[in-house]
Amino acid sequence: MSLPLLVFSDLDGTLLDHHDYSWQEARPGLDRLRDIGAGLVLASSKTGAELRALQADIGCTGWPAIVENGAGILWPEQDAGAEDGDYRRIRAVLRDLPPGFIGFGDLDDAGVARLTGLAPEAAHLARLRQHSEPGLWQGDADALPAFLRAAEAAGLHARRGGRFLTLSFGRTKADAMAEVVAALKPRRTIALGDAPNDVEMLDAADFGVVIANPHAPPIPPLPYETGGRIVRTTKPGPEGWAEAILSLTTAPG
Repeated sequence: MSLPLLVFSDLDGTLLDHHDYSWQEARPGLDRLRDIGAGLVLASSKTGAELRALQADIGCTGWPAIVENGAGILWPEQDAGAEDGDYRRIRAVLRDLPPGFIGFGDLDDAGVARLTGLAPEAAHLARLRQHSEPGLWQGDADALPAFLRAAEAAGLHARRGGRFLTLSFGRTKADAMAEVVAALKPRRTIALGDAPNDVEMLDAADFGVVIANPHAPPIPPLPYETGGRIVRTTKPGPEGWAEAILSLTTAPG
C-alpha cells in the first residue's frame, strides 16, 4: 500500500510555539495525519538525539527526521546518539584551519548550556553532533574572511543562523527531503516552515505552507505562490500548522 501523504515540518515557530515550544495547538492536524495514514518528518537544526525525544512526545517515531538543518537524516532504526563520520571529518578539518572558531565540540555540557541557555541535560543532547558543527567566531573580526575561505577550500560550507556559525558539508533541508521522498515514495508531499532556511523545502514540496511569524520579517513572495502551490497561514505557530494541515487534507486531489 502506497503512502498517501508525507508532511515535512520545521519546528520552532512552526510546529512548536514560539514562546513555550508546545505543540499542543497542532493536535487537530496531527490527529488528521494519523487518521489518513500520512507520515510526519520533523526537519530542524536540532540533533538526532534531540529530535528522537520530540518524536516520542509527538508520536511520530516510526518516521525519519531531517536533522541539523538538513546535514543528515535520522532513520527510524538508527541510533540517534551514535557519532557519525561526517562530524569526525569536520572536527579534523577544523584542526587545520586558522584559529578563532569555537564549536560545540570544544565545550563540555556546561559550556554549551551557558552559550545557548539550555538546561544541562538538553545541552548534552545538543552536543551529540553527527553531521554539522555550530559555534561562534571568537577570533579577530578581520580574520574571519580568511577562515571562511580556508573552510570552503577544505570542502566545508558555512551558514550563519540567528546566533551561530554552522559548518557542514553543504546539504540542505531540501536535499534531505529529496532523499526521504525517494526512499518512501509518497503520492503527495506538504512542507511547512516559517523562516528563510525553510524556503528550499517549501519549493520542493507539492504544497508549501509559510507559517505566519509575527516575531520576524515576513518571507518575501515565493515562486508558485500566486498559483496556489504555496500558501500562507493567518495564524502563527502550531495553530496555523493545524489550520493548514486540515485545509490541505480536505481539498480535492
